[in-house]
Amino acid sequence: MKRLLTTMMLGSAIAVASLASPSFAAPDRNATEAMAARSATDLSRGWRFRFGQEPAAVTETAFDDRDWEQVSVPHSWNHIGAYALTRGSETDNRQGVGWYRLWVDAPKARPGYRQYLDFAGVGKLAEVWVNGHLVGTHKGAFARFRIDVTDAWKPGQRNLVVVSADNSKVEPGSSTSEVLPLSGDFFVHGGIYREVSLLQLPDASIDPLDYGGPGVYARATKITPERAAIEVRTKLRNASAAPRNLTLATEIRDAHGKIVARTIQPLTLAPGASEQRVELSVERPHRWNGRSDPYLYSVTSILSDAKATLDRVSQPLGLRTFRFDADAGFFLNDRHVKLHGVSRHQDALGSGWALTPQQHAQDMALIEELGANTVRQAHYQHADQWSDLADNAGMVVWAELPYVTTPSVSGGEGSQSLWQNAEQQLREQIRQSYNHPSILMWSVGNEVDSAKGFGQKGAPPRPLALLQHLNAIAKQEDPDRPTTFADCCEGLTLVQTAGEKLAGTTDLIGYNRYYGWYYPNPLQARKDLGDAVDKFHRDHPDLPLSLTEYGAGGAISQHSDDVLSGFVNFVGRPHPEEYQAWVHEQTWPAINQRDFVFASWVWAMFDFSSDLRDEGDTVDLNDKGLMTADRKERKDAFWFYKVAWSESPALHFAGKRYADRAYPVMDVKAYSNAPSASLTINGKPVGSTSCADFVCEWKNVALRPGPNAAVVTANAGGKTLRDTATWNGPDVERNGLRINSGSLAGLDLAGPDLRARHFGSDTFVKGGKPVVLNLVGFGGRSMAPIRQVEAADPALFDYWRDGEAYTYDIPLPSGRWTVTLHLFEPRKTSSPDQALTVKANGQSVIGGLNILKEAGAPLKELVRSFPVTVTDGHLTLEFSSVSGNSALAGIEITR
Repeated sequence: MKRLLTTMMLGSAIAVASLASPSFAAPDRNATEAMAARSATDLSRGWRFRFGQEPAAVTETAFDDRDWEQVSVPHSWNHIGAYALTRGSETDNRQGVGWYRLWVDAPKARPGYRQYLDFAGVGKLAEVWVNGHLVGTHKGAFARFRIDVTDAWKPGQRNLVVVSADNSKVEPGSSTSEVLPLSGDFFVHGGIYREVSLLQLPDASIDPLDYGGPGVYARATKITPERAAIEVRTKLRNASAAPRNLTLATEIRDAHGKIVARTIQPLTLAPGASEQRVELSVERPHRWNGRSDPYLYSVTSILSDAKATLDRVSQPLGLRTFRFDADAGFFLNDRHVKLHGVSRHQDALGSGWALTPQQHAQDMALIEELGANTVRQAHYQHADQWSDLADNAGMVVWAELPYVTTPSVSGGEGSQSLWQNAEQQLREQIRQSYNHPSILMWSVGNEVDSAKGFGQKGAPPRPLALLQHLNAIAKQEDPDRPTTFADCCEGLTLVQTAGEKLAGTTDLIGYNRYYGWYYPNPLQARKDLGDAVDKFHRDHPDLPLSLTEYGAGGAISQHSDDVLSGFVNFVGRPHPEEYQAWVHEQTWPAINQRDFVFASWVWAMFDFSSDLRDEGDTVDLNDKGLMTADRKERKDAFWFYKVAWSESPALHFAGKRYADRAYPVMDVKAYSNAPSASLTINGKPVGSTSCADFVCEWKNVALRPGPNAAVVTANAGGKTLRDTATWNGPDVERNGLRINSGSLAGLDLAGPDLRARHFGSDTFVKGGKPVVLNLVGFGGRSMAPIRQVEAADPALFDYWRDGEAYTYDIPLPSGRWTVTLHLFEPRKTSSPDQALTVKANGQSVIGGLNILKEAGAPLKELVRSFPVTVTDGHLTLEFSSVSGNSALAGIEITR
């Protein structure tokens, strides 16, 4: 029997629902005061900061911090990532302890009131002092935590708050070695990077210390068109020594603020923590229906005594059912929805993790523009505001615990301390995010068996036991939502693992798979991805599966003339924008045609910081984003998905950024959801072409020297669509033509007269294979000794075309030309009988050339030039070698 995940066979797989019964008889005072929010004092301004070791007196009131930096929170001292080839002065990748001090002129407090400091996020470990007293600690960079500071606080007076934030590098014995995450392809920023506030609550209140959660939790137990039944749990805390006679009102309001359900219950609140449960119902419930109608109710618990309201907490409520079918995919409110979206890190260039509300809102607006209907919170708990935005946007959310890469830095299953921290962070995340209807699944891990891929020494760790434990904890905390995790390595041999079978541990599974990028035979991306997910489905027929990561790097300043000819250097340079787009063009159809893939998330929406990366046109950035990290540029792959996921007619030229073309011909590409499109260049029709899988392409379009005005048109949905681009053709007669053999992107080199010599990417070639000189591993680990070619322009030799036979068919104006070949021998030894023959338009121009012998040594440039005459607009260069391959790094053709 196929696994049909509904946790809602009884209607309870609805994340947060709200309903109530028609008992509206309540004092007017409660109805009025229920509209007033729990008050908090903002503590964002006036902080002093310094990074590094400080004397013990730093926590005391007499300590002099006048020469410290003045900052506001959110704040992080880290600034990671740049669109450059080397780190600049703006980079701050320090890991260690940062100190924060704040003097607070505290508001007065009523007798019996408690004082709580509320931290929305501190990376990665936090210790907090008030007026010289250590009041609390927290281990974990992503969850909200609150500390009762009443005993140290002085209401109505001046108080000192000191915070140490520690993001020390994880290594055996470090302060962070038992706190998730232990590893990962992202940088853990240090600092008070989310907001801080002071809560003043009566000694009897809704519990602020429930793992940082709201203290109010609602779930739908049944939803029909006529009625929805809701269970609301309210956690209460009585910090006094005596019982209190109180009243708890629970109400549900619709999106307009009208009360649609309410109950009132008297209670005697004993000292300590307790829980109250009530059942409510809502007539004719309006469902939260994803992107089409993200309708939200609210549920509010109001605690009162005979005189006044003591405390009040409101939470969002979305009424919906959902299920996952191993064959048919995902269903929301009994309607099939193909989930397609992106993963997002809480990271922006120049801000790091210290994001403002405006930046969160901008990110969500861009994701909505893309046409996504789901977001994966990678790889940790995101800000409350982000989940609020997802609720209101109707996004389906994969929420994730930062159990990433490994359970231990020294092997094994992980220590007891690490397990306790993992459990703590999971309980925090689920309780703090429980009421968000957008969150439909709890991920308890990501690539947990990939430690060897990150260079961890020793035997591979064993991640299964902790994954099983966390799955059980998630079920205990929330039996309604399914659990899941993201797998890296099943069926792959690229990363050594302990061999534990992880699939089936959770209710759902996601696969992180990078066909077209990290794996062999990248040009088979579409077929290989399809074959892989088909096999997963056959191997696990009862397990609903998704694709949690896929994609490729994309650099907007690096471009390719032919994405099928150059070497794909997945952890180096270049990363042409066109190749990234091609990978997505190939992989999305393979995903879209398989309904059993219930969801897919592009990796990633934005470029993000990772000090393991030195690739594309960036340093310290993972460049797989559909947009740049500064949110300024939409890459071609962004436009592909905006068209593919659009419900309206759409058309967009690809390759606009590659304006200055290397060759007198180009392949023109546009994206459209129309059946066909037409192209004109400089006012002359080129023709119409079909738009298969949203890609419309015209091959070998001629460009004249200088600007070429391109117009593409299409008809769809009764509308005529139009887009324009300008591409500058090269003046080949004047400047010649150059090919960067083996490379996926072009290259600019200085000429003898200091004018740039522009080489286009490897194009016009058949046969042989592209090869890289130095393949640097992930995290900068070299897979072999670094080599350099002795040459006038060593950069030209970073890639080459290698083989016994290959041919270039180059478009070239008729006339006399000089061809210059840049050759070398990359191998330490070669056969003394190795001999290269080159023919130009069928005539032998080089014969019996032993490259190693003529160059005099391996890794040394050999230049050979010869004249040719072109009569038919094409130059054919045939390379054939006996007793060994020939290595060609570049071709230059000049008048």
